[in-house]
Amino acid sequence: MNKRVTLIDIAQKVGVSNVAVHKALNDKPGVSDEMRAKIKQVAQEMGYQATVAAKQEPAKMIGVVIPESYYGFSGTFYGQLYEKVVKALQKYNSYGILELLTPDMQKNKIKPQMVQDHRIEGLILMGIVDEQYVNMIQQEVKLPVVFLDTYFSTQQLDTVISDGYYGTYMLTSRLISLGHRKIAFVGSVDKTSSIADRYYGYRRALRESGIEFIDKWEIPDRDDTGYTSEHIITQIPDCTAYVCNCDMTADIVIGNLEKFGIRVPEDISVVGFDNIIPAGFVDRNITTYEVNIDRMAELSVMMIINKINHDDSYNGIQIVSGRMIEKSTMAAVKYTQT
Repeated sequence: MNKRVTLIDIAQKVGVSNVAVHKALNDKPGVSDEMRAKIKQVAQEMGYQATVAAKQEPAKMIGVVIPESYYGFSGTFYGQLYEKVVKALQKYNSYGILELLTPDMQKNKIKPQMVQDHRIEGLILMGIVDEQYVNMIQQEVKLPVVFLDTYFSTQQLDTVISDGYYGTYMLTSRLISLGHRKIAFVGSVDKTSSIADRYYGYRRALRESGIEFIDKWEIPDRDDTGYTSEHIITQIPDCTAYVCNCDMTADIVIGNLEKFGIRVPEDISVVGFDNIIPAGFVDRNITTYEVNIDRMAELSVMMIINKINHDDSYNGIQIVSGRMIEKSTMAAVKYTQT
């Protein structure tokens, strides 16, 4: 008995997704007239016979790509965000496939393997990547694409980001209200747009309070490859507070200060961002700005599904607010600063 021809068989023959085949055979929008005709011709040549099940919307396979330098430790921000995306996809009868983006892939503009293999119907690219790589994805990947926690001022992207600017503005303003005037920012500002947003929120709070910024208050936390250093604070500080771009960095900063015999928050206050501590790091009960990763994941999934179903949909930048959580690493300054 001959094997029944399926949508997947036709998709592999044509080199498109099974969702594209479903749309073409059921005269739904989302594929060009030329591709629709080609798919129908191949289906006829292969002896395809439609069934009731075939007329139902097939499960969608969504690719999720994360730069390997950001995925890193178990329980990281991007690790948890990916898990939330997978759960949100299930609500739409969809599944997620993870692929890590290597520096070599970015440098040589190599498409994700899942794209080359025509295994997915849409792509969610999570985290900051090289802008030229984003250009390549936009121009050459003939699939719906949504970006998560990334954006570029020169690009029109469908993207979801956290409110790093206002979140760090709130944290810095709170430190100022506690009497702090010598406040440093810890984060490699030029590495990612999200760190830059947090930095400028910090700078706005200083400016509004009439606090003059000093260049040495900008302290990098990452190397050229994007990995966070274990030795961020290398000398006894002359500031009274650190605003860190993420909780993992804040945890490292506190550990560095302890080696100098400096107590947090008795001697110096430290705040973070994300409200996420990776597995293997000490939970120091860091005052932070909690990112609403559930909402970020839900929005990105809603956007990619909508783009798959309606090719001309455009959402632009969607900013998701979080909340400041005061814990035990922030206190009022003990003396008047000049």
